[in-house]
Amino acid sequence: MTCFPQIQLNMNTRYACTATLLCCLSGLVRGDVSLNNMFGDQMVLQQGIHNRIWGHADPEEAVTVGFAGQSHAVTADAAGRWEVQLNPVDEYGGPHVLTVEGKNKIAFNDVLIGEVWICSGQSNMQWAVNQADDADLEKAAANFPVIRLLSVPQVGTQETQWNFNGKWQVCSPESVGDFSAVGYFFGRQLYETLGVPVGLIDNAWGGSAAEAWVRRDKVAAHESLRRIHDRWVTLEAEKPDDEKFMKGNQRPGNIHAGVLAPSIGYGIRGVIWYQGESNAGRAHQYRTLFPTMIESWREEWQLADNRDFPFYWVQLADYKAEVLEPGESDWAELREAQTMTLDALPNVGQAVIIDLGEAKDIHPRNKQDVARRLARHALTETYARAGIACRSPRYASKEQDGQKILLSFADVVGGWRPFDVAEPIGFTIADSERKFVPARAEIQKDGRIAVWSDAVVEPVAVRYAWADNPVCNLYSAVGLPLTPFRTDDFPGVTVGKE
Repeated sequence: MTCFPQIQLNMNTRYACTATLLCCLSGLVRGDVSLNNMFGDQMVLQQGIHNRIWGHADPEEAVTVGFAGQSHAVTADAAGRWEVQLNPVDEYGGPHVLTVEGKNKIAFNDVLIGEVWICSGQSNMQWAVNQADDADLEKAAANFPVIRLLSVPQVGTQETQWNFNGKWQVCSPESVGDFSAVGYFFGRQLYETLGVPVGLIDNAWGGSAAEAWVRRDKVAAHESLRRIHDRWVTLEAEKPDDEKFMKGNQRPGNIHAGVLAPSIGYGIRGVIWYQGESNAGRAHQYRTLFPTMIESWREEWQLADNRDFPFYWVQLADYKAEVLEPGESDWAELREAQTMTLDALPNVGQAVIIDLGEAKDIHPRNKQDVARRLARHALTETYARAGIACRSPRYASKEQDGQKILLSFADVVGGWRPFDVAEPIGFTIADSERKFVPARAEIQKDGRIAVWSDAVVEPVAVRYAWADNPVCNLYSAVGLPLTPFRTDDFPGVTVGKE
């Protein structure tokens, strides 16, 4: 997709819903055909794919689904489950009506065809527009009737949930304040650039560990992750299941079963993700855990038209006291694990925000720039919009040159732009004794960066921005920061912490 028609909708058009109460129910009414709350008035269905529609009915009940001139008939199975797949709709816009009829009839009104994204992770994705920079201005301007918002409540459980308590809302100054700031700003950038309806599904949970987002049996069966499962088996034997932390956001599978499960299979274009703080102490393990989570989501979503859907994440920001002297850092190792996932999986991208954090606050309030860097990935790599850079510069290789190490990089669009001062800062260097010291750096005419220190005669390794909160200043000319890196593979402080 390279271009989109500007969609103009009569948003005053509304239809009477024949089953308003039904779409708010959290459970299923025996004898009536029903769907979960992913489906409702004002929802957005993904353009150009076979959207899956599913629900419950009486065993062997005949069900018919109608949408945009289509009609699909199905018979519920012996357990009362049914599903159909709509034919792809290529034309953006609406409003449409989705009807589902069995012994009763449901009509969902004001349904749009657009671009649907999951907005997931922990508190920095959950962080609301009300808590972001310029919240008053942002809310006042949030009149976007073709952006639709859906929030999924936080339910931690080992029992797979079929439904949740939530409904789609039209984006407005009244509705946007409690929605994910990163999610909303990301969706708004897509709408303003593409001119099409956008559906945003916020299911983030503050403080959540990545293993809670993975199906429990997959954690248990994974050779490298089984120790997470085994630890919780011990805890479960010692504690009653109704204790608060057993229902929380750390237990393997809890969020997958309680939050993610009701939405799995709903038609989406992709996922944006902001998480990692809760796994920083086990950063080495995250090298395996994070790509495993992404792969498991893709496998379970079963989107015939979009099997490897885009998955774009935010690298951890700078946080805690600024570090001027070289040292080890679990946050640096977590950032490295996130970056390594770029090479492990297809159709992924990373928004580097090593410049947007706050030393005093794990929740930096500048969510606008975070969202813009995510949107760059979507616009360039998902929607093929030309002329938009998305990838931060990234270390590629090194070459020894006497007492200096010459570093080469990829994705330095337009050349280098050091911020504030002309000299690149944020580099450290070490010899074979692995003792890192602050280093000088200079940009060469060919774009490489020379790094050295008079205190290191025979250097073997260089690091950049390797700290919880590093002092660093390198950007590409388009304003994307250099990805923190190290050239060595010395054992880190989180190796063995599983």
